[in-house]
Amino acid sequence: MAVSVLVTGGTGYVGGRLIPSLEQRDVRVRAIARRPERLKGRVADTTEVVQADALDPASLDRALAGVDAAYYLVHSMGARGDFAEIDRQAARAFGQAARRAGVRRIIYLGGLGDTAAGLSPHLRSRQETGEILRASGVPVVEFRASIVIGSGSLSFEMIRALTERLPVMICPRWVAIEAQPIAIDDLVAYLVEALDLPGTESRVFEIGGPDVVSYGGIMREYARQRGLRRLMIPVPLLTPHLSSLWLGLVTPLYARVGRKLIGSIRNATVVRSPDARSVFGVRPRGLPEAIARAIASADSPRGASRWSDARSSGVAGGSRDIAPARRFSDVRARTVAASPAAAFAPVRRIGGDTGWYCCNLLWKARGTLDLLAGGVGMRRGRRDPETIRVGEPLDFWRVEAFEPDRLLRLEAEMKVPGRAWLQFDVEPAGTSACRITQTATFEASGVPGLLYWYGLLPIHRVIFARMLRAIARRAQDAGRTT
Repeated sequence: MAVSVLVTGGTGYVGGRLIPSLEQRDVRVRAIARRPERLKGRVADTTEVVQADALDPASLDRALAGVDAAYYLVHSMGARGDFAEIDRQAARAFGQAARRAGVRRIIYLGGLGDTAAGLSPHLRSRQETGEILRASGVPVVEFRASIVIGSGSLSFEMIRALTERLPVMICPRWVAIEAQPIAIDDLVAYLVEALDLPGTESRVFEIGGPDVVSYGGIMREYARQRGLRRLMIPVPLLTPHLSSLWLGLVTPLYARVGRKLIGSIRNATVVRSPDARSVFGVRPRGLPEAIARAIASADSPRGASRWSDARSSGVAGGSRDIAPARRFSDVRARTVAASPAAAFAPVRRIGGDTGWYCCNLLWKARGTLDLLAGGVGMRRGRRDPETIRVGEPLDFWRVEAFEPDRLLRLEAEMKVPGRAWLQFDVEPAGTSACRITQTATFEASGVPGLLYWYGLLPIHRVIFARMLRAIARRAQDAGRTT
């Protein structure tokens, strides 16, 4: 009978790359997600998707039933509040549930860093999570990695954005800290091979590529391969807080994630133990090859995961604990002479480089204000200009629901005093026409939410009217072409 494998974090960057590799092996794959619809279309039909939450023991018991090995790829770096305490609770619940279910092995991905050097809160939490999982009594294979190089990875996208956008870079101290990057394909290969590791004891393996280099060195190699000339000026100042704000303005990161990422870069993340090389058959590629492969797929990552796919990479606009004072909607509709596919095409392509069909300067200004307030801004763009899937980010929205040629619903992740959605529906209206309905919904939290809705109501009316008019015009043109 094939081995049964559970993957947590399947909607995240590493989990999204791991699942397809496991699907090619003779194993039964089960993936868990708080919202299973987010994995729809991203996993094979043979992969079982179940609803579970790492903080809900009952759901974990159901998810882990009959599982032989479990991948633990959960972290809360993008969460609000005490992310380390959230990670402790999740690891404790998962380890205990794995023990109750009789899981034979947990495979965990943590972070490199010498504990004697005084780890950053992020790296300390990563290593503490491994300790908590081991304390459950279930054998744990823990991999500790440094920077992951691959299109869509958090570190690589930061490096790519900085190098592409800044001819002159003011480099604080963290740019010179040593690391040992590993290519995403090599990282996934280690995770897969861990299934076949003999023995039943817990092990910790430090993994990385053959090159020890700083963030600055990675930027220089990226610039060399892209044919860019970049001037890097080191400065002794620029605190992690200021650096995170700076990153939020010039990269897809936002301040909260940037601050935690930079805080972890104060520690060197270099492999000290050679055990992984002697135990596993993986021979990691060097930095130049890893960057070349990442560049080759960076502009067309169809179907590939990105760091921002994880729900924790977003920022919920308003408090989920406060009951909304009122719910407001702006509903508009237009009928066009086009098939459902032609009518839905401009809806499917909205955002990213395509823009929002009207008032794009206002949309960008709103994104800039959101960045300055510590939100996600517009810099995340979209994964692909033609395809779309549930759960992925789209500028400062996240795709909440998607049905081809029929429905797209976006939930706002910008800073707003409440919660907001933008939805498009396409329905047949006769034999050769369709009706496009555009609905903007806002749940106001208290007085600030009411002031926000009514204060922006005149602007929103203009934007929403022009946006639907432009979508209808494009749909009509597509219908004529068809």
